[in-house]
Amino acid sequence: MSTPDFFRRLPPMKQKEIAPLVMLLVAAGLIAIFAEITEKLLEGDLHSFDRSVLLALRHADDPSKPLGPLWLQVAARDVTSLGSPAVLTLITAAALGFLALVRQWTAALFVLASICGGSAISFALKDLIQRPRPDLIAAAAQTQTYSFPSGHAFLSAVTFLTLGALLARMQRKAEVKIYFLSLAIAITVLVGMSRIYLGVHWPTDVLAGWCAGAAWAILCWLAAEWLGAPRPQG
Repeated sequence: MSTPDFFRRLPPMKQKEIAPLVMLLVAAGLIAIFAEITEKLLEGDLHSFDRSVLLALRHADDPSKPLGPLWLQVAARDVTSLGSPAVLTLITAAALGFLALVRQWTAALFVLASICGGSAISFALKDLIQRPRPDLIAAAAQTQTYSFPSGHAFLSAVTFLTLGALLARMQRKAEVKIYFLSLAIAITVLVGMSRIYLGVHWPTDVLAGWCAGAAWAILCWLAAEWLGAPRPQG
């Protein structure tokens, strides 16, 4: 019997019990990867790798300029703004306003706690580790916050995955659920990749941000399941 057939034959209660366990294991794995990256960073084992990746994406005669046409650089700046505090705050406020209008108070609390808690964790980790920004371009040196983990990667993972999971949970059709979750993951990945391409973060900053942000979003999702987030209507 194949694995999909096995899960389809499980009683409904068993499926509900397995899904949270799988998600918890995924979160634990992401936290373990984050911890491993942090350990190697503090030991000084990542700098040569990070620098080689950034240099491979930039002109050899002028490392301040990324490879590719001008339109790609402009597009990367546009995409990276999706993970900025201002844009994420607007998206969060819009989501909270909608949930308030439809009286979904538990879901609103879930979104607020997830995103505000993720922001606090992101800033705390930056201040704790205090990794300098890449020195390849002047703009990165002028950025006020530290480099590790990438706040754009961390907070875009928290925000988009949280909202994507909430929207997916409110749908009945599997293809709609997959669409919302895939869209959330795609935006999160693109934001992180734009940070590396623009040279404002080391690659391991972004990877660590993805891992920590996704793990936090999953843990908040599990908490929402326990509290009873909204189910499909009708």
